[in-house]
Amino acid sequence: MGEMKDRMLRGDLYIADDPALAADFARAQELLDRYNRTLHSERDEREEILRELLGNVGKAVDIRAPFRCEYGTRVSIGDGTFFNYDCLILDVAAVTIGTACQIATRVQFLTATHPIDPEPRRRGWESGEPIVVGDNVWLGGGAIVCPGVTIGDDTVVGAGAVVTRDLPPGVVAAGVPARVVREIGGGDCIDFPDG
Repeated sequence: MGEMKDRMLRGDLYIADDPALAADFARAQELLDRYNRTLHSERDEREEILRELLGNVGKAVDIRAPFRCEYGTRVSIGDGTFFNYDCLILDVAAVTIGTACQIATRVQFLTATHPIDPEPRRRGWESGEPIVVGDNVWLGGGAIVCPGVTIGDDTVVGAGAVVTRDLPPGVVAAGVPARVVREIGGGDCIDFPDG
C-alpha cells in the first residue's frame, strides 16, 4: 500500500497521485462500467458486481443505474435501501448508509474536502470526512450530503437540500444549507391496512 493511500485511509491530508489509489480507482471504475451496462433483468449479475465493488451491501439493496462512486470499498449500505437513478458517492472516507433508506435520483454523498489555504490546495492536497446516514432516512432528489455529516434515523431531507451539518433523528430538513423545518409527528402518520 502506498504512503498517500495510507494517509487517505487515516483521514489525513493526502495527494491522490498514489499508484495504489490509481489501481483502486481503476478497479472501481471497471466494475461500475459493468454494473451500469447491465440490463434491468440481470439482477443476479448486478448484485454480484455490487458485492464485489462495495465494502458492505445488505439484503434487498436496489441501486438503479447509472450509479457512480470513487473507490467503493469504503461504502456500506444496509438492508432494504433503495437508490434511484444517477446517484454519486465520493468515498475517500467511509460512507455508511443504514437500512430501509430511500435515496432519490441524483443524490450526492461527498466525503472529499480540500484545504482552505490556497497553497496546499494548489499543490493537490485533499482529505475526506466520513458520512453516516441512519436507518429509514429519505433523501429527496438532488440532495447533497457534505463531508463529515451524520443524518439521524427517520429523518427526511427535502429535494435540492445541501446538508452541511449533522441532522438529528426524526426531523424534516430542507434548504441551502439544510435546516430543520420541523419534527416528524402525529400529523405525519397514515392509517393503512396491515398486510
